[in-house]
Amino acid sequence: MAEEMRRRSGNSNQITRDYLDSLLIETRYMNAKVPTTECKIFGRKASSPIMTAALSHLDKHLYEGALTDLAAGAKAAGAIMWMGMEGEEAVEACLDTGADCVEIIKPYADRAVLFSKIHHAKKRGVAAIGIDIDHPFAKDGTPDVVDGLVMKPLKTKELAEIKKIAGLPVIIKGVLSVRDAKEAVKGGADAIVLSHHNNRIEYAIPPLMALPEIARAVKGKVKIIVDCEIATGMDAFKALALGADAVCIGRPLMKALAENKADGVRDYLVKATEELRYAMACTGCVDLTQMDPEVIKERRF
Repeated sequence: MAEEMRRRSGNSNQITRDYLDSLLIETRYMNAKVPTTECKIFGRKASSPIMTAALSHLDKHLYEGALTDLAAGAKAAGAIMWMGMEGEEAVEACLDTGADCVEIIKPYADRAVLFSKIHHAKKRGVAAIGIDIDHPFAKDGTPDVVDGLVMKPLKTKELAEIKKIAGLPVIIKGVLSVRDAKEAVKGGADAIVLSHHNNRIEYAIPPLMALPEIARAVKGKVKIIVDCEIATGMDAFKALALGADAVCIGRPLMKALAENKADGVRDYLVKATEELRYAMACTGCVDLTQMDPEVIKERRF
């Protein structure tokens, strides 16, 4: 019983959700205007800074063709699609939908595998590539093994090497500290993703709690993207107001896929963008450059 209570109280997804819901907004209607959510991410035009998260093995978890439906739905919504651990054929199938895609790659101990995936992504024209720095260890603290392949922590000097050969934007995913954010900057990353990777470690700090301090530390030298429990346009607004450049929505899109395939993804992303636009309109934010962290207040009652 005590162990079960500990697991519930320490679940990083729930902690993150509770923190998101504790953040309130002040409104600013005087002299407000209809805002725009349009932006450029990794050099690609997007209808809003809301993107899909890097979901993996959707064809196994949901249905055959789910991954390409995710890409097609994202394209229809004018959003950028991210993908996780997938083979080359799956990457190509997503790109063939016409979607702008980001590929996140695991920190394989055999760096030849990592570099091979980078070369393929570059050749096929992805918008950016990223490395999951938070996936090197199994639950017992030993090197993790995913699909038979051993993982290994990424070093800053290796990031610099990856940046050199990639020839496209490089993202570090799994940052939750100023320390790792600064190492990402030192290694030449173009963007970082604040994420605890779906409760990969219990009691993780919520990304939005870490966001203001990290944003101050990197001083605009890298783009900041927020993942984990972002489910609505209001969640996105809170992240953007506190210093993020973009956000990713994950598990809600799996439900949308299961219910209505590509159309479900499109509709969910369009609605989230509408919610974001409404929050911006009600707080005097004309565009994404006008976000002000002062509109966010912590609940104190």
